[in-house]
Amino acid sequence: MLKALKPIGLVAVGAAVGILLSLNFSAIAEKPGSAQLALPLDDLRMLSDVFGKIKSDYVEPVDDKKLIKEAINGMVSGLDPHSQFLDQEAFKDLQVGTQGEFGGLGIEVGMEDGFVKVISPIDDTPASRAGIRPGDFIIKLDDSAVKGLSLNDAVKRMRGKPKTGIRLTIMRKGEDKPLVFNLVREVIKVRSVRSKLNEPGYATIRVAQFQEHTGEELAKAIQQLYKDNPDGLRGLVLDLRNDPGGLLNVAVAVSAAFLPKDDLVVYTDGRTEDSKMRLFANRESYLRGTFRDDYIVKLPPAIKTVPMVVLVNQATASASEIVAGALQDHKRAVVMGTQSFGKGSVQTIVPLTNNTAIKLTTARYFTPNGRSIQAKGITPDIVVEDPNLPSADRAIGIREADLERHLINGEEPGATEPKPETKPEVKSAPKTKPEAKDDSATPGEKDKNADKTPTRNSHGEIDDKNDYQLTQALNLLKGMQVLSKR
Repeated sequence: MLKALKPIGLVAVGAAVGILLSLNFSAIAEKPGSAQLALPLDDLRMLSDVFGKIKSDYVEPVDDKKLIKEAINGMVSGLDPHSQFLDQEAFKDLQVGTQGEFGGLGIEVGMEDGFVKVISPIDDTPASRAGIRPGDFIIKLDDSAVKGLSLNDAVKRMRGKPKTGIRLTIMRKGEDKPLVFNLVREVIKVRSVRSKLNEPGYATIRVAQFQEHTGEELAKAIQQLYKDNPDGLRGLVLDLRNDPGGLLNVAVAVSAAFLPKDDLVVYTDGRTEDSKMRLFANRESYLRGTFRDDYIVKLPPAIKTVPMVVLVNQATASASEIVAGALQDHKRAVVMGTQSFGKGSVQTIVPLTNNTAIKLTTARYFTPNGRSIQAKGITPDIVVEDPNLPSADRAIGIREADLERHLINGEEPGATEPKPETKPEVKSAPKTKPEAKDDSATPGEKDKNADKTPTRNSHGEIDDKNDYQLTQALNLLKGMQVLSKR
């Protein structure tokens, strides 16, 4: 009797779901100003058939919520490498992470070929101290294979109580055998801004990640540097290497610290009106209507004109590329290093019911001169490679364009988003970029010193003595001073 009733129950459930879906699609389609949505009835029937077949024939009983959750997860994650369904725990972790404190190993990750790919280890975390690199593939967590896990599930397994251990098995290009790392979880308190006076008149500010309070931390660092240098700064290095990005409005705040008021920082373009934004170097763009003090307007005026170099590398992504692109387009700074990651898309967090959400790619962003960085990245004005990386790693370079299902660049043929009819007008701040080439060392000379030149120590502190790229940035700033005096 129960077996006879079971198919009838499934049919009833399928019919109810179909009716609700139809009503929901109709409601959406009839909203004023919304695009007319065609109802994919055949595909919805197929979805209902698969749901029913799993419920009736799968080797073990499966909970309805699990099936629906996995269907949503597959639907969203199949779009591009950055769209994601966030269950209650993942949504909470995301909210905590943007505030700068969470539990885990300290790795920015994505998914490719069924494995977890490291985008960037975060400074002063178990991952960075262990030597995990951008581009590494995590293939096992303890004794469990990663293949087949969703990104959410993999991240959950890497997170856990502080002082508990986990073993990561990693495949690294150029290595014949998997590498094994034994890590101990910590409460990750990301210090997003560090600064150092390298020598009188010359300083470095490193931004490790764009979090909720990064703008205020940057402002404090700038004020302290000027307090320690009553005669002012003669050159400043903004280090964005291995910075995986973060909050869009914070990227605008960091840019606004160095640009004249109301200069265009970035604009975004997508299918909806909400995704079409123009963000400027003013409080309306970076404070977004909050009543917090405008920490940027209180900065010393000289910070707008001090000669600058921005350091980038292949793990400079997203929000950090916005900053580098804005300062480059306005000719406010020389960009030095290697080609950046190329993540030029905007993800919007869309809250759903039951404290869940989707992280959905809704727009591409463009630099002030109309450049789309998606799958291309920022091209440095002066290319200076990191001699600490093996030659094979420098040649391979893992970037956005290497990820499966990545969005094409908005300027490539066939892109669907419209380009602006006219490019935004750019007001140039005082020029600080001389015509220069990096002739200080040949690739062979850099390779000889590769094992002697770590880019940063394990705590992410600024190491101006053993950091080749930073040394070249400081040398360029000193050369600019000589040229300006002449």
